[in-house]
Amino acid sequence: MNVFLWIVQAFLAASFTVSGLIKATRPKDRLRGMFPWVEDFSQATVRFIGVMGLLGGIGMILPAVTGIATVLTPLAGVGIAVLMVLAAAVHVRREESSAIMVNAILFVLAAFVAWGRFGPYGW
Repeated sequence: MNVFLWIVQAFLAASFTVSGLIKATRPKDRLRGMFPWVEDFSQATVRFIGVMGLLGGIGMILPAVTGIATVLTPLAGVGIAVLMVLAAAVHVRREESSAIMVNAILFVLAAFVAWGRFGPYGW
């Protein structure tokens, strides 16, 4: 189970680090093709969402690898799960059903990491 948690953590870390970096650094106009929902938010909000995703992605791996403040890994899982609930709410409002399914899958994976690292497979 520990190996499976590491695999899920690596997947979430890669996904959220790359996605967060893109949202945090690119102008809103260049993001519209990849993320149509950016039309509903200001540039500052999009950057904030990107930074939160980037921090969540880093938090999935870095504390666990370094052994420093390892409680941050399950907290990153909780943060990503909350981010996915909020993202799903945006997609429901925009009637983007396919994106809701992606949010649900990422939510389950993040919640699984939070459960596993807070609980039986923590450090």
